[in-house]
Amino acid sequence: VSIAIDGQLTKSDIGANLTDEMYQGKYYDKQVHDADLDTVIERALANGLNKIIVTAGREAELQESLLLLQEYSCLYTTIGVHPTRCGEFVDDDDYMDRLLSLWESAPDRIVAVGEFGLDYARTKFCPIDVQKEYFEKQFILAESTGLPLFLHLRDACDDFIEIVSRNRHLFKHGVVHSFDGTLQEMSKILELDLYIGINGCSLRTEENLEVVKNIPLDKLMVETDAPWCQIRASHAGSGHIQTKFPQKDKKKYNADFVVKGRNEPSHLIQVIEVIAAIRGVSVQEISEAAYANTMTVFFPNEESVE
Repeated sequence: VSIAIDGQLTKSDIGANLTDEMYQGKYYDKQVHDADLDTVIERALANGLNKIIVTAGREAELQESLLLLQEYSCLYTTIGVHPTRCGEFVDDDDYMDRLLSLWESAPDRIVAVGEFGLDYARTKFCPIDVQKEYFEKQFILAESTGLPLFLHLRDACDDFIEIVSRNRHLFKHGVVHSFDGTLQEMSKILELDLYIGINGCSLRTEENLEVVKNIPLDKLMVETDAPWCQIRASHAGSGHIQTKFPQKDKKKYNADFVVKGRNEPSHLIQVIEVIAAIRGVSVQEISEAAYANTMTVFFPNEESVE
């Protein structure tokens, strides 16, 4: 059950890339403004978020995330390697053991295995055969930790379904995050009893909106994938946004404004508003359903707030 904080519904962002250098004020390796992650997190808390899962997609990001977690009690993270980073496993026999050692150092704050999966849209970063090999091998992380999965799928549904099906007995819950696939692909995911994570990249086209209309509420989660996947004016769902944040260009940085073009966890409300509008239900209904699912999967040991 969701509760209100300062009149706002409690929300959780299941995926935000808060180790990205944009939150240190750097864009394409160029320092544009001062680091402002504190401001970004404070703004998220002020907008009703009480938990943010910081996506880690390789060992170095997990190490960075764990440092952030020491500073902010609202942050949690993941243990795994993104499909485009799977080359890091090659010729490094100790990589998986080091990931497990990091999990053992903070088992209460690492809440998922991931981000891992398949991405055939970006094979220039890692070839398909390497992606498939290490997607499958990372299920040992789930088996060893008992954690749910935070899964990545892009243009690879058949191989993804085959590998997950083969390893379905090794985990209880999982979410396919940033989903932008077809109705048929959604059905295959749901047949595996997985959840579906929706962000701005899931709301680009009319076909996307039709898919999102049909996700069962008990399988829906919401995320920002910040600093990426903001809902753009060109996106089919953008007209349904009710909550607007004053923004300025990064070169005219002002802490009272969000940075134009840089997504952040406070924008999660916009994803919820679009989903609610296209389904013809209240923002509260979508927010509560997604929050309940997030608690069930990632925070099962916490008492739900009545």
